[in-house]
Amino acid sequence: MRKTLKLVLISVLACIGISANAQVQDKEHVTQEMVVKPKYKNIIGYYTSWEGYKRGGLFNPANIDFTKYTIINYSFFQTDKNGNIFGTDAWADSILLRGKMDFGNPIQPAYYPNTSLVDVAHVAGAKVMVSIGGWTLSETFPVVAADPAKRANFAHNCVEALRIYGFDGIDIDWEYPCYAEHKGTPDDKKNYPLFMKAIRDSIDAYGEKIGYKFLLTAAYGAPASLNTSIEWENLGFMDYFNMMTYDFNGGWSEDANHNSPLFAPASGDTNALSNCQLRLRNTYKVPKEKINMGVGFYGRSLLGKPGIKLDLYGKQHAGLIDTVTFVPDLGGTLYYNILKYKDKFDEKWDNKAQVPYLVGKGDLNTFVSYDDPKSVKLKAEYVKQQELAGVIIWEISGDFIEKGEGSGVVAATPLIDALNEVLLTPRRKAIPKRWKQPITKPVREKGWRKEAIKQNIRNIHKKD
Repeated sequence: MRKTLKLVLISVLACIGISANAQVQDKEHVTQEMVVKPKYKNIIGYYTSWEGYKRGGLFNPANIDFTKYTIINYSFFQTDKNGNIFGTDAWADSILLRGKMDFGNPIQPAYYPNTSLVDVAHVAGAKVMVSIGGWTLSETFPVVAADPAKRANFAHNCVEALRIYGFDGIDIDWEYPCYAEHKGTPDDKKNYPLFMKAIRDSIDAYGEKIGYKFLLTAAYGAPASLNTSIEWENLGFMDYFNMMTYDFNGGWSEDANHNSPLFAPASGDTNALSNCQLRLRNTYKVPKEKINMGVGFYGRSLLGKPGIKLDLYGKQHAGLIDTVTFVPDLGGTLYYNILKYKDKFDEKWDNKAQVPYLVGKGDLNTFVSYDDPKSVKLKAEYVKQQELAGVIIWEISGDFIEKGEGSGVVAATPLIDALNEVLLTPRRKAIPKRWKQPITKPVREKGWRKEAIKQNIRNIHKKD
């Protein structure tokens, strides 16, 4: 939460215009004239399993203030060509999604209750969804989507993931339908709505059975060229469309340009957050209340060629990232890593694109595009002004500033705090637990430990 609960309540009341005599309820308040709903927005953060191995385990559920998010997308699960779903890291998935392991328990595997990512987030009122796919795990989607039986199997396994782990919904990160580099075909365009509808029908049926409304969302490429591969008009059953309004530029670009501009840059690739949402609404008629826009908690570096200082829109670059100054993260450089070496750069601001960038000092010929608290806040204000659903974040560990190297203590989270200043994530009620830790009595006869482990595994996977 921001500074104090008192300040939060004052801000919330001001935001939704509650009068002194209004009767406040959990979800809305009623006056004699009208029903007024709170104007809170989504803050959806991607939580990557692999970040838990870094910085001495700093990025673990116990160190995260989940009140600053409305939804957490656990990344990533994957699918094979038959529609079976499984995680990408069995060890990390087990610890994060089941909880801290209890090695003293004779029945293994065993976990301490209420220590999983899902448990901790739910206590704070944040939902947790499983994100399936990702940039390197999208090649099997075209095969699954093309086959009715495989679509049905995938949808069934989505339900199993909801049941086993207590997730609140499914997020599909297929990058991208019809994208040949990831084995996409032209048929993906018509198969994609069928694929998503199969998931919708299955999770809705399960939700009706247990009395819970599960969410279905998906990530989409933001450039105009990728939008044409989606039959937007056939996806009205989706809860949210998560637009990845980052990675517009990088080492592949013609010039040194912005990773995630709010408005179109003056030169080069003119894709930006603003024209992406306008295109969705005006050209494809996507409801604004279903659109979440992407915010990057990372940046991209670019090395200039010798002899010419690389600056914004400069074309004299080597198409390579700077792996000497920065330890590269997957796909870019996280914000906390950029802050470590910021004194080696001159910080600049693009008034047109409304984002910052860095140019190396002296002999350091490196250009860096990134977001800071100012640009993140401007994006949040734009989302609110346009009455969109909210934002998505790739990825939330990016702004975890450590108190001291190796301390294991989070000192600050400036980017998520900037988003909360504008989007006013409220304190929410805890989400009731749907998954219970299985209990198995020890078997003391010969070979009891081996048999107990097998029995415990069976209990974990059997139906409630």
